[in-house]
Amino acid sequence: MTNQTSTKGDGWLFRRLGIATVAAVYLLVLAGGIVRSTGSGMGCPDWPKCFGSWVPPTEVAQLPLRYQETYASKRQLKNERLAGYLDKMGFGELAGRIRLDAGPEAGFNATKTWIEYVNRLLGVLVGFLIFLTLVLSGRYWREDRTIFWVSLAAFGLVGVQGWIGSVVVSTNLLPGIITVHMLLAIAIVLLLIYAVARSYRGRMPEPRVANKPFLNRLVLFALAISLAQVLLGTQVRESVDHAIRSLGYGGRAQWIDALGLSFYVHRSFSWLVLATHVYLIYQVRKNISGGGRLYKYAFALLLVVGLEVATGAAMAYLGVPAYLQPVHLLLAFAGIGIQFLILLVLNARPVTAEKDRMVGARVLS
Repeated sequence: MTNQTSTKGDGWLFRRLGIATVAAVYLLVLAGGIVRSTGSGMGCPDWPKCFGSWVPPTEVAQLPLRYQETYASKRQLKNERLAGYLDKMGFGELAGRIRLDAGPEAGFNATKTWIEYVNRLLGVLVGFLIFLTLVLSGRYWREDRTIFWVSLAAFGLVGVQGWIGSVVVSTNLLPGIITVHMLLAIAIVLLLIYAVARSYRGRMPEPRVANKPFLNRLVLFALAISLAQVLLGTQVRESVDHAIRSLGYGGRAQWIDALGLSFYVHRSFSWLVLATHVYLIYQVRKNISGGGRLYKYAFALLLVVGLEVATGAAMAYLGVPAYLQPVHLLLAFAGIGIQFLILLVLNARPVTAEKDRMVGARVLS
């Protein structure tokens, strides 16, 4: 009974909550993908409220009077302030794009409004979970302060992400801002994974790794090309947005033909990504003994990458079905998270008995 209580008290709640928070962030990524694939990004023309209310309308009669003119005027003022700041920081080109705006105020669509609103509610839930993770990380202040600082960084980025979210709405889904929004989500996921993984140090058997420098370089290469592929995917998504403007959502079957070079580069690059991960699995099996966790992570990674390539191919041949777009995005995020986890496990440093005694002495003092 004593051992069980000690185990659960020793960071058990932090680790469980951290894992749940990572899962919630991935759920939010999926929701964001659904927002994009259904064209619901401007379902709420203001932020953080939706049509001026905390509970969005369900019919036209509930809308504010002259809402399109009102929100267009507010967006113009906000964009001008933002563009002024960017001019001062030397981002004149981006400032010019923001001043031009990305399009007119969207009309009301109850379904799209509620899709966007649910996405925002999930964002609030994720923010609350990350705050609780930060609070619980305080128990590591004496034992391992890095866990606290990383948790604090994740929480800080949530605040930045919320502000970027308001800019996304204000600029009417300006592509460059959406890319920043996505990269920040990746950063938050990696910070949370790092904090949770670090809290497991010395609590699990570490694998015996041969040729570790080579494996580290290989995993870093896999991570780098995956991030590059995600960025290429954002370029394809921008091309899809242009196709939507000219062909509409009813012309999905013609979108692929209108995408241009970015799509073909993205598609060809996927073969390099897949081949790299097959080779990574081979090297993990060859150079690691006693690495049950690593074997599982590596095979899970290969499965995720394989499904990512398969969903990408399916979108190309099936006319970019809306239900596959968010799945494709989620798989990309999941792959990057698993890659980072493999890198952490490869380089994990067990906590020595001497350090444990020193930590215990500090806690008791």
